[in-house]
Amino acid sequence: MAAKKARQKIRNGIILFSFFLFPAIFYYLSPVLILQASSQGIVNGSCLVFLLMFLAALVFGRGFCGWLCPAAGCQEALFLARDKKVTRGDWIKWLIWVPWIGAIVSLAIRAGGYDRIDFLYMTRYGLSVSSVPSLLIYFAVLLLLIVFPGYIFGRRSFCHHLCWKAPFMILGRQVRNHYNWAALQLRSEPEQCKHCHACTEHCPMSLPVEAMVEGNSMENRECILCGCCVDVCRQGAIFFAWDMR
Repeated sequence: MAAKKARQKIRNGIILFSFFLFPAIFYYLSPVLILQASSQGIVNGSCLVFLLMFLAALVFGRGFCGWLCPAAGCQEALFLARDKKVTRGDWIKWLIWVPWIGAIVSLAIRAGGYDRIDFLYMTRYGLSVSSVPSLLIYFAVLLLLIVFPGYIFGRRSFCHHLCWKAPFMILGRQVRNHYNWAALQLRSEPEQCKHCHACTEHCPMSLPVEAMVEGNSMENRECILCGCCVDVCRQGAIFFAWDMR
């Protein structure tokens, strides 16, 4: 159990550090700058980062969400003030993502396609928040899209309802599942489960983990492979695996 607790301490440290870096890397995760860059035929930093997320999901699923995303550190810190489960609304982010992707494609076509790459597009010395206007935009996004929804609607509401990055990883995972490549995933041994409910109670994404264990089906498109369920299970009924099932 000591090793399991240490793993979550490491994860928490990483996502908090990532959150502290958020002002510096803000533009590399921006859904707006990719529109602006596409209208000029430029492949910008956020475009490349989103592509990398899709590719990484072929192997690690939504591991980025659980281990690296700067919004994760902020959202999980909010658990101290508001620890309410989110049980519905996962479809909302698709209503945002689909027209957004359509707008990107349309703007790129109108620009005659992409003709150059500028990873540092609209940054200053590679830093995102380098002026008062950009600082105000950062705080507006942080409060309106991440902090307030998390406090009002519950655990990691941004991930469930608003995140424009999540669909890239969900689609990447679905491609992996279709071709059944070896990848990091959760596995369960239902006969080991003692129905203590700890896995479900500690899931930061409010997933019905115990039911998933009972059904021996741990695949869920909202799972971020954070390992919280693995690390709170004293019976070893849930574990990480690297296989092709």
